[in-house]
Amino acid sequence: MSAPSGIPAPSAPPSYEETTGINVNYPHPYPVPDPGQKPDGKGMNPPSYTGQPMPANNPVTVQTVYVQQPVVVFYDRPVQMCCPSCNQMIVTRLSYESGALTWLSCGGLCLLGCIAGCCLIPFCIDALKDVDHFCPNCNAHVGSYKRL
Repeated sequence: MSAPSGIPAPSAPPSYEETTGINVNYPHPYPVPDPGQKPDGKGMNPPSYTGQPMPANNPVTVQTVYVQQPVVVFYDRPVQMCCPSCNQMIVTRLSYESGALTWLSCGGLCLLGCIAGCCLIPFCIDALKDVDHFCPNCNAHVGSYKRL
């Protein structure tokens, strides 16, 4: 094609490598298939497998795996857990018993002069007692919380 003024139009513009001065003779970064070779979907045909054959009679090894239940920390509130006796998901039932903190509180009140029955008040307060956790399904003792 020629321009209307009679000057021929230039051909395709120079490539990026030609304009920036990058070595055009540098080898291609990706494998280029030969003219007679067809590339597969991933670029080149994979090499044939030349590994060792599988042995015929392998002894079967059995591995025993022990699953340990997570450690449950007991407080003075009900805890959701899996009961170790009946293997059910439960929320523990609480039972309060007088413990060391209850007796120390009673002794402390006696020393302060609360002898006329007021020193027995700690035995009526659950916040000063130890807590036992039980399964509501099978009534198994699953844990304890000691105040002291």
